[in-house]
Amino acid sequence: MPGGATDDLDAIFETHHGLVFRTAYRITGNAADAEDVMQTVFLRLLRREQTAGALENPESYLRRAAINVALDAVRAGKVKRAIPIEEVPEPAAEQEPRELKAALIRALALLSPREAEVFALRFFEDLSNKDIARALGISQVHVAVVLHRARTEIRAELDRAYAAQAGAGRRAK
Repeated sequence: MPGGATDDLDAIFETHHGLVFRTAYRITGNAADAEDVMQTVFLRLLRREQTAGALENPESYLRRAAINVALDAVRAGKVKRAIPIEEVPEPAAEQEPRELKAALIRALALLSPREAEVFALRFFEDLSNKDIARALGISQVHVAVVLHRARTEIRAELDRAYAAQAGAGRRAK
């Protein structure tokens, strides 16, 4: 690889590694998993650069790749559920938000890849429908339809999770 291409990849990494890590962390909820996702994304970028050449929009590519690799890890059950000791909550104080986050991650993993990607771009990356449409090369109307479907499916899955949790709570009493 010529020095120029290596320098370009170094610059892309320096500029965007934080974005890739944060995107992966929002989905996996775990720093170690986010690091693994980040390594996979940049390894894929290196391979892509060697075969297909330079990217037109590295930020868009990296954000989408981070979402997809993180979702793949969640779907494959590779996401670690360990919580660093400094983040262990008081027994009852933060139990519900942690359970909600776990249920949301499970629900996200059940979506189609397109639905999960659009949902993550909208609600984790805070992109507008217009920006998502531009990044994915689809219409804003299509983005809105996909988001509606994704939110409906996630809401139904969260309702099922809460119903199961409430049923388990009643049986425990």
